[in-house]
Amino acid sequence: MMVSHKGLFLNQHKYVFDLLKDVEMMDAKPDPTPLDSKLKLETTNEPLRSINHYQHFVGKLIYLTIKWLNITYAISLVSQFMHAPIIFHLSIVKRIMCYLKGSIEYGIVMPNNVHIEITGYNYLD
Repeated sequence: MMVSHKGLFLNQHKYVFDLLKDVEMMDAKPDPTPLDSKLKLETTNEPLRSINHYQHFVGKLIYLTIKWLNITYAISLVSQFMHAPIIFHLSIVKRIMCYLKGSIEYGIVMPNNVHIEITGYNYLD
């Protein structure tokens, strides 16, 4: 989070940076999109030897969807295979990581001096 006279800028730069270091992808080529537009899911392929590694990183990616809404679909896709991932699913996770590498500076701007109206609804019988 950065504070300036314009407001707050919320990003997860350090989290993504640490994640890229953790998966040893600091030198990966950035990708402009988190998924290939012509992606066809495979369900039969060589299973991963260690699903713990896959589960660990997909779990970390799920946390990123709080502020990084444009990766939500891609993360929901790979999280469906948490209990039986195959090598193909890991390649999708790596593609998401390449996207994050190229968009590490993205974030949400919360401007100062903006009137915020909060509306709540309650349904009572």
